[in-house]
Amino acid sequence: MKELFAYNWLVRDEWFAWCAKLPDEELLQKRVGGAGSILYTLFHVADVEYSWLRGVQGKPDVQLSYEEHQSLGQIKALSDEWREELREFLDSWTQASETEPVRVEWSAEEYVKGEILRHVIAHEIHHMGQLSVWARELGRPPVSANFIGRGLMRSNG
Repeated sequence: MKELFAYNWLVRDEWFAWCAKLPDEELLQKRVGGAGSILYTLFHVADVEYSWLRGVQGKPDVQLSYEEHQSLGQIKALSDEWREELREFLDSWTQASETEPVRVEWSAEEYVKGEILRHVIAHEIHHMGQLSVWARELGRPPVSANFIGRGLMRSNG
């Protein structure tokens, strides 16, 4: 599962680089479907990931306003900062963690930790697909969605 988080982070970084070539008007333009705009989609996936994984750890949710983070650089900085914190948590993940029950502060429902992690992975992949549709509407090739060829399953030594 760590490889899928690594995949999502790598693809997200590629989308940040892709977006750096667009004018701000394109990033902020309201679009049909998805989360509404390219920039908001990037904020949304990072925010959802951070919120759910903090919840899995029993930490309080951090509420940030998108209106106060409306530049690509600001959202990339948040994504990078949160990723380092989440990487530590994911590095400590064990098989026993998979079925541990957990409640998050914004829901009365009880979940299983492994279910939440998989939801977060699927959520980001879904939104990256939406970015791909918008890229094609702009006449630009999207970031590759391939897992294969990224070297994510190779041992670090």
